Amino acid sequence: MKARIKVTLKNGVLDPQGKAIEGALGSLGFSGVESVRQGKFFEVELAETDPAKARAALDEMSKKLLANTVIENYAVEIDEQ
Repeated sequence: MKARIKVTLKNGVLDPQGKAIEGALGSLGFSGVESVRQGKFFEVELAETDPAKARAALDEMSKKLLANTVIENYAVEIDEQ
């Protein structure tokens, strides 16, 4: 079973990397970019076939390692095919 986990900074958390990217885009001539927020993206392949068990495992992975839940949100998407 394949899954994707998207980790993003919570609203209100400063994002210096996003600000640097925003400035670089302006320097490269891309006008109209009002803001940039950066994040992380993980693709995980699991041997688990039960979607509920897979989601539980992915939530635990996210909470314990992939996301700092104090300042980041995460979203899990599972391909059940």
